[in-house]
Amino acid sequence: MIEIVTDSTADLNQPLMSRYGLRFIPLQVIIGETSYKDLVEIDVPRLFQSVEELGILPKTSAPSVADFTAFFNASPADEIIYMGIGAKLSATYQSAILAAEASKKKVHVIDSANLSTGIGIQVLKACELLEQGLGAEEIVQRLENEKQNVRCYFVIDTMDYLYKGGRCTAMQALVGSILKIRPVIEVRQDGTLGVKDKVSGTRKKAQHRLVQILKKDLANVDLHRIFVTHTGTVEEAEAIKQELLALAPFEEVLITNAGAVIASHCGPDTLGIIYSLK
Repeated sequence: MIEIVTDSTADLNQPLMSRYGLRFIPLQVIIGETSYKDLVEIDVPRLFQSVEELGILPKTSAPSVADFTAFFNASPADEIIYMGIGAKLSATYQSAILAAEASKKKVHVIDSANLSTGIGIQVLKACELLEQGLGAEEIVQRLENEKQNVRCYFVIDTMDYLYKGGRCTAMQALVGSILKIRPVIEVRQDGTLGVKDKVSGTRKKAQHRLVQILKKDLANVDLHRIFVTHTGTVEEAEAIKQELLALAPFEEVLITNAGAVIASHCGPDTLGIIYSLK
């Protein structure tokens, strides 16, 4: 028996987890002196409320090797495929590698080179390959070969979180706020984050830029599944979904909420589009 597992930063909400029988290991969100398990003990509204009240950005941390070992050993399967947040974005991958070596199970650890549903879209692909009868080695190879096809772009609404998280200077945050500059962040092919574009103006204009980026790829986009993932912009996410459905015959457009770990780094009213190329 083979089990596919992931971590909380894949931002696959409970209906999707249940649909594919997925387990996840939570990362930690640290507020003051208290640590909370992402998606288990803290949600995004509570996270943002604490930032407003305390004026400081929460910290996040990876599961320990011991946590991972227990997580793997609790599997009912003999063989496990784990894919979580990218190795260049978190220490989670390294903890998983060490735990896999200590586990009683045979564990395959894959670097997603991504975050949020950039992980999730790959995990669901793995689940579908498993349903098709592929073995663990075949699934791992397919994921390794195709992870470079994932495209993950998201619009940051406020630069405050980038500033508090040390990702931009106070002057950049001030100028961005005054000019209402909203950066479009991309997950690069090497698994790092970078600025794809800077949009001046309304949030709607910045979100439309995401659709424009997708349009340039459209001839090569895999229409099987696309994600719209956000940190609280439900109505806007639904509007983007309808725009995507009008643009191309996607089989499935999934809207998911980001968890507290992802939200800790991108802030409120963030919205992203995640898809794969053929």
